[in-house]
Amino acid sequence: MKITFLGGGNMATALIGGMLERGFAAAGLQVVELGEAARCALAQRFGVRAVESFDDAALACDVLVLAVKPQQMKAALAPIAGRLCGQLVISIAAGLRLADLGRWLGAPGAPHARLVRCMPNTPALIGAGVTGLYADPSVDAAGRETAGRILAAVGSTVWADAEAQMDAVTAISGSGPAYVFHFIEALESAGRSLGFDEAGARRLAIDTVLGAAKLAANSADAPAVLRQKVTSKGGTTEAALASLAAAGWHDELVAAVQAAEARGRELGAELGKD
Repeated sequence: MKITFLGGGNMATALIGGMLERGFAAAGLQVVELGEAARCALAQRFGVRAVESFDDAALACDVLVLAVKPQQMKAALAPIAGRLCGQLVISIAAGLRLADLGRWLGAPGAPHARLVRCMPNTPALIGAGVTGLYADPSVDAAGRETAGRILAAVGSTVWADAEAQMDAVTAISGSGPAYVFHFIEALESAGRSLGFDEAGARRLAIDTVLGAAKLAANSADAPAVLRQKVTSKGGTTEAALASLAAAGWHDELVAAVQAAEARGRELGAELGKD
């Protein structure tokens, strides 16, 4: 299988590294990347072919992975508009809708159809991400399997039933690491207010979140049940959770994710304008 990446930034680098670890052949991977330093780094680190612009070899691929920034996508695709021959195209550009990508990739009046839209998150950079995917109905089971294998190189995958759900994926898991980092910040601040130095407070906060997430991932119990198991009647945890409830923390977080989803829909419309 021949796979071409358009863009050689951090996420493409993470995917290529993960794919090679999972048995993909370096000889089957190539990258189209404008930056000379990035091209050299990719070729030296992974042994993949890296070129400045699309040539016949780069176009003669089975899968094209779009890994440039959403704001740059339309211009980046212009040189190959109407030149594809039915390749599976996988986009990891946040917010861009399949209809817009298909229009930019295809010839006038004949949009490209074999498209998969993906939303990985930043923990993918260390192989611990989660990616939401949605495939155009024209993508067959083999195409979905291929897309799933590629994105599974950087973590777990979840398929969406409708493209509209991709804005929710962005709001939940795409932006989600920022919510977790913000929680860690708050927990660290609490630790410092209670007498720990910065290093100690940060270690307590990070390892608590890390351990709790691992416990949730490896337990058959729902998070609500795990929370209840930690919460003794009249104890310290109950006091803390009561304070959070009084502040409306749960509802505020749900509202925040909904705000992110709404903004994702707005950005998709803005980015897709011709």
